[in-house]
Amino acid sequence: MKITFLGTGTSQGVPIIACDCSVCSSKDAKDNRLRASILVQVEGMNIVVDSGPDFRAQMLACKIKQLDAILFTHAHRDHLAGLDDIRGFNFSMKRAIDVYCEKWVELAIRKEFFYAFEEPKYPGVPEMNLHTIENKPFSFKGIDVIPIKVMHHKMPVLGFRFKDFVYITDANRIEPEELEKVKGCEVLVLNALRREPHISHFTLAEALEIVEIVKPKAAYFTHISHQLGLHEAVELELPANVHLAYDGLELNFK
Repeated sequence: MKITFLGTGTSQGVPIIACDCSVCSSKDAKDNRLRASILVQVEGMNIVVDSGPDFRAQMLACKIKQLDAILFTHAHRDHLAGLDDIRGFNFSMKRAIDVYCEKWVELAIRKEFFYAFEEPKYPGVPEMNLHTIENKPFSFKGIDVIPIKVMHHKMPVLGFRFKDFVYITDANRIEPEELEKVKGCEVLVLNALRREPHISHFTLAEALEIVEIVKPKAAYFTHISHQLGLHEAVELELPANVHLAYDGLELNFK
């Protein structure tokens, strides 16, 4: 199994005008972050978790020509807005893309991309097979996935466990019963927005507390705001088994 971080950034706290802060003007490519998403390559399948506004650029960057499924954590636009761009894969693969999400996320997709579901079907619209999932284990073509329910302020969000790899983003609370699903993993990916308290995201200190409870072999922080600081500087503060993820980072598992 191979994991590629397609994006490790966030829309939270990022200026919408030109910014000359140390992070935004950094020459270090690890400080240049697209919106958070990962590519899971396992058993010949390419599975993407979340298709944010940067989805097209991310797919081009990793030269993916086959897309088998998209899993959605939740329906905020920074995780959903790029779904229209599956049409390129529809065209090249001559089939619809399997999409897995909770019912409320499906309703958001049907509303946001209404034109994909209208009849008669307009030529060239994005084509997808929507599969409703709950907070229960499910399988995609023999690949087992364990959802993990976390809270994004008052919004339920799903993290996902693939074998010994766990991916959680947009969380500020994980109940003990859900944390049990995370324990025993080899690698934990968790959001760490910034140092200051936030209403719906873990801070750096809070993320480190979760790592201390779970005790994975390695942990990587994602969904990083420019407010957290420079990649190189923050890395020096972290325990030996904890790192900031960066766009393009690849992890390989047996």
